[in-house]
Amino acid sequence: MDETFEGRFAQAQLLWGNIAARPMRAFLSILAITIQVFLVLMIVGLTTGVVSEWGKRVEGVGADILVQPPNSSMFLAFSRAVLPESLKDKLTKLPGVDEVAPTLTLMDQKNFVLVYGIDYQRFNALSRGFLFRSGKPFATSNDTIADDIVAQSKHLKIGDKVILLNHEFTICGIVAHGKGARYFIPLKTAQDIAGADERVSMLYVRSKGDIEATREQILSAAPGLGVKSMAEYTTLMNSSNLPELKPFIRTMVGLGTVISFLVVLLNMHTMVLERTREIGILKALGSSRLDIMRLLLGETLVLALLGAVTGIAVTFLAEGILKETTPTLQILITPGWLGGALLLALAGAAAGAVYPALRAASYDPVVALAYE
Repeated sequence: MDETFEGRFAQAQLLWGNIAARPMRAFLSILAITIQVFLVLMIVGLTTGVVSEWGKRVEGVGADILVQPPNSSMFLAFSRAVLPESLKDKLTKLPGVDEVAPTLTLMDQKNFVLVYGIDYQRFNALSRGFLFRSGKPFATSNDTIADDIVAQSKHLKIGDKVILLNHEFTICGIVAHGKGARYFIPLKTAQDIAGADERVSMLYVRSKGDIEATREQILSAAPGLGVKSMAEYTTLMNSSNLPELKPFIRTMVGLGTVISFLVVLLNMHTMVLERTREIGILKALGSSRLDIMRLLLGETLVLALLGAVTGIAVTFLAEGILKETTPTLQILITPGWLGGALLLALAGAAAGAVYPALRAASYDPVVALAYE
């Protein structure tokens, strides 16, 4: 028992001694793993965060049902303004419908921010209404309401002028976030800007209680339209359910793993060449091939673990900085992806170390001792 403990302690001392003896190689290996973990977590965190936050904002509007044109994008900013505004009157008459709010979605390309053109009274009636931090509703056609997140990000206050959709607007109100868009302008103004007279992108509908029955009534009254319950919509607004995002996430994860694999492979191959005589001495002293492989793979996994922990720490640091500097940018880092990034780092590093470790373990001790 003592001999086994002493042997393991000696191996641990040798492992840490080898790492400390080559600080630059150790630093480069840790840096490569850190970059891999950081890239994976940030890319996945950004895509997941944006999608998840968007789903919550749509849900916060207060509607039960969303009516869109056929084959509309899941992201409402890209919905076409082809629905007749008059459809609201037809839907309002349905027995299961309590409120209908026609909405025109516009993307301000310059500021990369979503703007809703709304009928204020109808949109506000969908839920308990806007929660004003300051200011009041629209008074003129050139007024705009901003949510508190974009107001904080842009340092906006009541009366400030902002350029949206290449038009100047005056901030008339600042409201609590979570109502879909970052900015809200009068529906007629949005239609004039978009050249979409009496047309809208979608209709938010609040039922009288029976959501599924109301949905069937809408489909019967307006066949061919995209009619989803908000529960269905928010379930779909998940990065794992969006086929367009899956290849992107897989590609980024794959690239990160390949980076760590190649860097570790190069470093380990160089290290084995540098330590040929040392490996020969270890084998001459009785170390087996398995001992040599265990030593080299152990060093790699220790470096990979240090790099992964550093990468996770850097990711959370970057997330904290971005929350302060860019509050409109949402990052969601889940425990599942933390574990996934750690496993990917260890797997990539281990794969890169296998060939050099096998090569070192196969050295003939006599040849290795004669190596210059």
